[in-house]
Amino acid sequence: MVAEVKTMHGQQEDTSHLQSLFEQQKAAFRRHPYPSAEERKEHLARLKPMLLDNLDRITDALNKDFGSRSPDETKIAEVLTSLEGIKYYSKRLRKWMKPQKRKTGSMGFPGSAQVIYQPVGVVGVIVPWNYPLYLAIGPLLAALAAGNRVMIKMSEATPHAGALLEELIGKTFSADHVAVVNGEVEVGAAFSKLPFDHLLFTGSTSVGRHIMRAAAENLTPVTLELGGKSPTIIGPDFPMQDAVERIAFGKCFNAGQTCVAPDYVMCPRSRVDEFIDAFGAQVGSMYPTMVNNQDVTSVINDRQYQRLQGYLADARAKGARVVEVNPGNEDFSSTRKMPFTLVLDVTDDMKIAQDEIFGPLMIVHPYDDIDQAINFVNDRPRPLALYYFDWNSERANYVMTHTHSGGACLNDTMSHVGIDDIPFGGIGDSGMGHYHGPEGFFTFSKGKGVFRKGRINATRNILPPFGNRMHNFIYKFLMK
Repeated sequence: MVAEVKTMHGQQEDTSHLQSLFEQQKAAFRRHPYPSAEERKEHLARLKPMLLDNLDRITDALNKDFGSRSPDETKIAEVLTSLEGIKYYSKRLRKWMKPQKRKTGSMGFPGSAQVIYQPVGVVGVIVPWNYPLYLAIGPLLAALAAGNRVMIKMSEATPHAGALLEELIGKTFSADHVAVVNGEVEVGAAFSKLPFDHLLFTGSTSVGRHIMRAAAENLTPVTLELGGKSPTIIGPDFPMQDAVERIAFGKCFNAGQTCVAPDYVMCPRSRVDEFIDAFGAQVGSMYPTMVNNQDVTSVINDRQYQRLQGYLADARAKGARVVEVNPGNEDFSSTRKMPFTLVLDVTDDMKIAQDEIFGPLMIVHPYDDIDQAINFVNDRPRPLALYYFDWNSERANYVMTHTHSGGACLNDTMSHVGIDDIPFGGIGDSGMGHYHGPEGFFTFSKGKGVFRKGRINATRNILPPFGNRMHNFIYKFLMK
């Protein structure tokens, strides 16, 4: 890849090109509106060599975009998950494509009813910066499995990854089938206004509201994958070392820049100090040093770095207790890396309590009983994920049935996102709609009910004039 990152159409991209590209895909879809299962599997299969043959280029591009991005985090969270998704959809799409038989009821006798699942057409995907490859490829897999054409808008915050994916997709698919576009904010705004047949956006809740307004002008259905403050509740007697090992995985991965990263921990009040000590020891064992450690990912850019530093300054000024985990006693001032940091004694007027953190900071709240923890969660907007640690199944089921979240893990964090067979999506402020699993296929399909009538026309028995014996029979015996 050339050192100077360029988009396909330059920094002053003419957004009219988006309309032209959209029209090309729309026309191509009309020419071939229902790809066969074999064609769809072949489309998915193209992506595997694209990813594997360019693995080093992918890790290098993301490292440049972040300033320091762990290559192993890229391989695990971006490439491996995408490869698993290819296998998953390829194996199952034929089954999902089969028309489903449905009951006709007495009103449809004699006849047959079924639902056929057609591609919706041209799907738009707007990708965030935190996992730009996975959050482009994941929706692409579901949309291609459903037989659609796809346009992908990459984030301006990851120009190297965006330029690379544009190049690779351009070599793998024709532009009227799958296309990647790059550009600044105005390109993203224009992209969201195109009359897609479905639009999927991953990003912040505030931007999600703008996306939904733009889509509403075209009556475009949307899937919004947003975020929020995902809570973690540690049960009263769950082994603390087991809990912090799994919580640290979710918080430290990608420096906490994950939409389902634990945002705050609800810890039994008598065990808060135990949690702090165990968390510090766990992080120290994972990252004995941080500044020059390639396993530690940087905050993506200066804007996000200053936002996170602002949370800490505001919290300290308002009386919070801040515990930095810095096992090597290193100076972080020359880098965008930050120590993993716990923030305690947090009050609702602090900015860190109001916004999704999306970084290597985590709040710790004490609680006295499980209902208090549940009420704390339920008093706030519904999160994208909720995590509960407890070997007691009765208590675990109680928490699951008395809280709402987009998804959940019991005794772990984040892992549910990588389970291909379950839906992923938010609720309320954390989003709407699903993809992954069968839900991904059906999100990008139109389930069309079809009733087929045979040679016998039973309808003639209820034609006017009304009031004959057949009408009276129907009213007497069927209207019950």
